[in-house]
Amino acid sequence: MSLSNVYTAGLGNVGSYQVSGIPFASGNLNAKGGTALKVTFPYVTRWVQIINHSTDELTCSFASGSLSAAAGANCFKVHAAHNTNHEGAYLPRLELKVTEMYFTGSSNFDVIAGLTNIPVARINNLSGSGDIVGNNWSGSVGVG
Repeated sequence: MSLSNVYTAGLGNVGSYQVSGIPFASGNLNAKGGTALKVTFPYVTRWVQIINHSTDELTCSFASGSLSAAAGANCFKVHAAHNTNHEGAYLPRLELKVTEMYFTGSSNFDVIAGLTNIPVARINNLSGSGDIVGNNWSGSVGVG
């Protein structure tokens, strides 16, 4: 019996995105320093939700270089919490397949995700020359 044809779920495996995600939560995060805070997911995500509890605006990106002022077009913001119930400002659930995210600017936020069973190594991001540059979307159009 040959073991060379062992099949596992990959990025295009529809069933991995139809079922409920494996829960992931990282709360009370602080990215209020000079360096970006990296959140690494153990599997490829099915969806991600970000909740900002701080009065500071949170900047989010899929690549560390996208948080610089020069690459600011390749990131997005989660506005500061400002309602009287002290509930955080949050985005709706984002249907994204990512393996890591980078944050800066907020002193208190949560990252919640539903994970697939797809290993991180299944993302083989290729550079323009065909070289594998990592297991995230860094260098992709719109990511930075």
